[in-house]
Amino acid sequence: MIRIIGIDPGSLKTGFGIIESDGVRSRYLASGCIVVKGENLAQRLGNIFSSLHDIIAQWQPDEMAIELVFLSKNADSALKLGQARGAAICAGVHHQLPVSEYAARQIKNAVVGTGGAKKEQVQHMMNLLLNINKTLQADEADALGVALCHAHHRANKFTVLKTAASKTASRSGSRKSTRGRWQTYVEQKQ
Repeated sequence: MIRIIGIDPGSLKTGFGIIESDGVRSRYLASGCIVVKGENLAQRLGNIFSSLHDIIAQWQPDEMAIELVFLSKNADSALKLGQARGAAICAGVHHQLPVSEYAARQIKNAVVGTGGAKKEQVQHMMNLLLNINKTLQADEADALGVALCHAHHRANKFTVLKTAASKTASRSGSRKSTRGRWQTYVEQKQ
């Protein structure tokens, strides 16, 4: 099982969700929202960084996944959201976490089955898929969706690599050596 922190960035409220997953089974660990405080943008960005720094130090995730910035009609809002993402990514990189990025439609498709899902649908599916018995805030549910999307994409990537390694071994007749390389690769990634 790998521990993943998912981030739904925002300049006023940043959601986080932490799960453990092997790509098939996932287990909820923690989630919440950082209500970003500060009189100006620089202070709010510092608050995002320091809050996530503390959360990462406490939960020790292996990887970080974050939602990509969507295009907005309001350029100022998109810029602030991008800066909030940057502060969150810096917190992960500071802890030497690999960071993966996913579009909102990709996340919704992975956890609800449709890229146009509403926030309420994501909240409902997070409760259902992760067996959570509390009402999740929208940003918190979105962050868990990011983490779950990453877990599924990560598992699919390894399945494709394993299948490719098996096919290569079948063609070359050296199945045993490929298994050894696959096992080494999996151990390095975990």
